[in-house]
Amino acid sequence: MTMAGNLRKVTGLGRVGGLRRVARLARRLPRVDLNHHARSPLGSSVVNCVTYEDGARVPECSDLFSAVERVRKKGEGFVWLGLHEPTDTEFAGIAELFDLHPLAVEDAVEAHQRPKVERYGETLFAVFKTVCYVEHEKLTATSEVVDTGEIMVFLGEDFVITVRHGRHGSLGPLREGLEAAPHQLAKGPAAVLHAIADHVVDDYLNVTDAVQGDIDQVEADVFAENGARADPGRIYQMKRELLELKRAVVPLGRPMEELTTRPIRVIAPEIQAYFRDVLDHLMRAKEQIAAFDELLNSILQAHLAQVTVAQNEDMRKITAWAAVIAVPTMVCGVYGMNFDHMPELHWRFGYPLVIGVISVACLVLYRGFRRNGWL
Repeated sequence: MTMAGNLRKVTGLGRVGGLRRVARLARRLPRVDLNHHARSPLGSSVVNCVTYEDGARVPECSDLFSAVERVRKKGEGFVWLGLHEPTDTEFAGIAELFDLHPLAVEDAVEAHQRPKVERYGETLFAVFKTVCYVEHEKLTATSEVVDTGEIMVFLGEDFVITVRHGRHGSLGPLREGLEAAPHQLAKGPAAVLHAIADHVVDDYLNVTDAVQGDIDQVEADVFAENGARADPGRIYQMKRELLELKRAVVPLGRPMEELTTRPIRVIAPEIQAYFRDVLDHLMRAKEQIAAFDELLNSILQAHLAQVTVAQNEDMRKITAWAAVIAVPTMVCGVYGMNFDHMPELHWRFGYPLVIGVISVACLVLYRGFRRNGWL
């Protein structure tokens, strides 16, 4: 059996019934240019729809239904459909056209999913958490450091559907980079999945490098001369933002191992070798995040220790001054009892003598406390 015949058998559209289903959907929705999202019959969520053959873009196939029909008739090439935060209504026709599983469709529309890779028949469904470093002039207790989003990928023998959620993570530059390397794009939809995974993990590394700068600044402030007065809220804020980054990076480890080791029909073994490099970068990001978490714990403990030491120093100073003040208080208290028969009450040099004794006693105490580091 030829390769085209095998592909038609897998997709189920090499038969007349499959092509009739495509034609039926095509009649149901008007044929317009999906490259222009404002005119898309599927809604403004459609970012782009492109057909690729032998790694090259086919400019004349801009209509989704004709593109799918062309690809499945020829048995070569694939369609890449990009969406941004689609609704149930906008995604319904696409799900029916590509025979997507309802559970995967629900996850793609609702978002807020953990990173994962699932197989539904001949379709692979992957979820990636995207991260972005939020620039800020100064780190405060309320600063946003990490912003997250999601990219869902439906992968079949002849199609790639990317669903993006969030304000960042645009795949436009990624698409242009792949089109500039047709030899890689000619390897099929699996090459697109690898490029997306590599792009997402590279962003992890970029964000961890940027976060390290904030942690270094917090560390420098804590160990500065007045580090005990540093705002501990910044440390807690960094830990919260680091937890957000950790939730995006750490759960992706197992799905990436599956893409690297487990045999998957829609991913050729030669593409799996590329995923091993992505997994290596992911492990590096995980190690950096774990190190940051431990470092922040150490910084927080050091800050609490500095606060305790500063409080102890303040208490020693207060105690020393209280002891110095206690001497004149005691002497003045004795001579303030107004007894008739007290020595030195009617002595001419009694007052200067008492003042001198108080001054000498206070000076001795003050020098003793200064010598011991209490003042």
